[in-house]
Amino acid sequence: MSVRDRLAQTRRLLARAFDQESLDLTEGGIAQPLVLLSIPIVVTNLFQTAYNLADTFWVGQYSTEALAAISFGFPMVFLLISLGMGLSVAGSVMVAQNVGAGNERDAEYAASQTVAFAVVVSILLGVAGYFVVDDLLLFFGAEPDVYPLAVAYMRVISLGLVFMFGFLMFISLMRGYGDTVTPMVVMFFSVLLNIVLDPFLIFGWWVFPRMGLEGAAYATIFSRALAFVAGLGIMFAGIRGVEINLRDMRPNFEFAKRIVRIGLPASVEGTGRALSINLMLLVVGMFSTPVVAAFGIGTRVLSVVFMPAIAVARGVETMSGQNVGANNYDRAAATSLFAAKAMFVVLSAVGVVGWLWAEPIVGVFTTDADVVAIGATFMRYVAPTFGFMGIMRAYNGSFRGAGKTLTAAAISVGAFGVLRLPLAWFGARALGSDGIWLSFALTNVVGASVAYVWFQRGTWRDADLTRGPGPAPGDD
Repeated sequence: MSVRDRLAQTRRLLARAFDQESLDLTEGGIAQPLVLLSIPIVVTNLFQTAYNLADTFWVGQYSTEALAAISFGFPMVFLLISLGMGLSVAGSVMVAQNVGAGNERDAEYAASQTVAFAVVVSILLGVAGYFVVDDLLLFFGAEPDVYPLAVAYMRVISLGLVFMFGFLMFISLMRGYGDTVTPMVVMFFSVLLNIVLDPFLIFGWWVFPRMGLEGAAYATIFSRALAFVAGLGIMFAGIRGVEINLRDMRPNFEFAKRIVRIGLPASVEGTGRALSINLMLLVVGMFSTPVVAAFGIGTRVLSVVFMPAIAVARGVETMSGQNVGANNYDRAAATSLFAAKAMFVVLSAVGVVGWLWAEPIVGVFTTDADVVAIGATFMRYVAPTFGFMGIMRAYNGSFRGAGKTLTAAAISVGAFGVLRLPLAWFGARALGSDGIWLSFALTNVVGASVAYVWFQRGTWRDADLTRGPGPAPGDD
C-alpha cells in the first residue's frame, strides 16, 4: 500500500470516528459538534507544538547556550508567522461564512485567492526576516555566547517561512469548511519525520554532519515543507473539504482588499501577542542565562497548556462563522458561552496539575538545577490563571467568526501588549524575575474579564459578513 493510500485510509477511519462526514454545525446540539470539531484541532496543535518541544528537548541536551538561543528564536518565529497569520484567519472566516450560507463556489474562490496571496506575503516576510534577525537579536539583548547561535537558527527558519506558513494556511482553510481531521493526519506524519531528524542533524548521527542548533531548524523546515506540499495536493485534488484551482488564483485586487480588511486586525492580534513575548525579552534579558532559559521553557510549556483553548477557539470561530453565514446568531452566541464555561473548568484543572508538579514538568527539558527552580516558579505564578485564558480565547474565537477581528485584536493587544509589558518591567525592578511571572497571571485575568464584558454588549451581532460575491460572472 502506498503512502498516499495509507494517508487516505487513516483519514477515512478518523473521519468516521469523529463523524465529520455528516457534521452539521448550524443545526442540532452545540456540545457534540464543537467537541468533534475541536478534538482533532487539539491533536493537530499538539503535533504542531511537538515540533518546538522536540527541538527544545534535543537542544537542551546539546547545551544551555543553545537552549537560551532558541528561547530568543522561538518568539521571533512566532512573530514572523503572526505577521501573516491574519490571512489564514480571513480565509477561514470567508470559507466558513460561505459554507454556512450554502455558497460552495464562493468558498472555493475565497480559498484559492487566500492561498495565492498568502504565499506571496510569506515569501516577502521570510526574505525580510533573513536580513533583520541579527539586528533584532541585538536589540533584544542576546548575550555574546547566545547571539551567533540564535542568528544562524533564525536565518534558516526565515528562508523556510513559506513552508511553515503555507501548511498553517491549509489547516485554516480546511477548518473553515468543517474538516479538522485531514490536517491532523498530515501533521502526524510530518511531526514523526521532524522528531526522527532532530537528533541526527543536531548531534551529527550516522552520515549527517554535526549542525547543532541549525540542525533543529533544518529538520523543522524540511518536515513542514513536505506537509505543505501534501496540503496543496489535497486542496487542488478537491478530495476532501474545500477545493482550490489555478484559475481562481489570478490576482483580484478587490478581493485582496477584503482579505486585508478581515485579516489585518487578526494579524495585529497575532503580531501583538508575539511582540509582547519578544519585547518581554528586553525585560528577561536583564537577568542571567538561566532565567532566559527558564523563560523559554515556560513559554513552550504554556503553548502546550493552552492548546485546548486555542483549539476550541478555532472550533468556535468555525461554528460562529457558519452560523453567522446562515443568520443563526443565537446559536453562535450559545456556542461561545458553552465554550467559555468548558474551557474555564478544563484549564483550571490543568492549572492544579501544573502548580503541584511544576519541577518535574520543567525538568523534562533540562537538567540544570537553576533553570528548573526558576521555571517552576514561573509555572506556579501562572497556573492558577489558566482557566481565564480559556475564557478569553473562546470569546475571541466568536468575534473572529463574526468577522469582528478588530475586536479580538483590541482585547489581545490591550492585555498582552499595553498592560503586560509595563507590569513586567516595573515588576522585575521591584520583585526580580518573580515580577515577570506575576505580570502573566494578572493579564490573563484582565483579558478574560474584558472579553466577557465586551461580548455581553452584543455588538458582535452586527457581523462583518464576508460571504459572497466570489468569482466574477463567467469564471465558473
